[in-house]
Amino acid sequence: MTFEHWLVILSALVSIAGSFAYVRNTLKGGTKPNRVSWLMWALAPLIGTFAAISVHADIWATSRIFLAGFIPVLVLLASFINSQSYWKLTMFDIFCGVCSLLALVVWGVADSPRSAILLAAVADGFAALPTIRKAWRFPETETGLTYLAGLVAVLLVLPSIPEWNIENSAFQIYLLAVDSFLVFAVYRKRLKLAA
Repeated sequence: MTFEHWLVILSALVSIAGSFAYVRNTLKGGTKPNRVSWLMWALAPLIGTFAAISVHADIWATSRIFLAGFIPVLVLLASFINSQSYWKLTMFDIFCGVCSLLALVVWGVADSPRSAILLAAVADGFAALPTIRKAWRFPETETGLTYLAGLVAVLLVLPSIPEWNIENSAFQIYLLAVDSFLVFAVYRKRLKLAA
């Protein structure tokens, strides 16, 4: 196994640890996931995974995309176990969910694996908007450690990308951006108080 493979494994372990914190806090009722975001966060990366596999993208880079879809399935399930962890959906959330679904439908019509990866990132971005908005307004309803772990996990996997092309790097770059913004949204008030 190469150094790059070990980075992917370490990245996966960091993601799993951060996600465990989110699931645990959701089950306790402290974290209130936006179900639209977490549902779409599950769908888009899983579709991106299958698209990447269909064009023979590097399996190690693709495994991070898969993990980005599998972990939200666990969070979504946890949100149904504890009724106190429910976050009330708004029209904005539903609009973002519909836009996310439309991006996935367009991928199905386009029938192009490379387009699917980009559209999966667009769909994932629309899915992120409700949680970004919620994290900005109500950071106490989020587990920032999860997004911080996601950011570290992406940074760890970047050196393992064998070729910087759409298939191997587009989704990783997107994850880097969205995790960075979510970390800032959740921790900005605490950073302001500390200054």
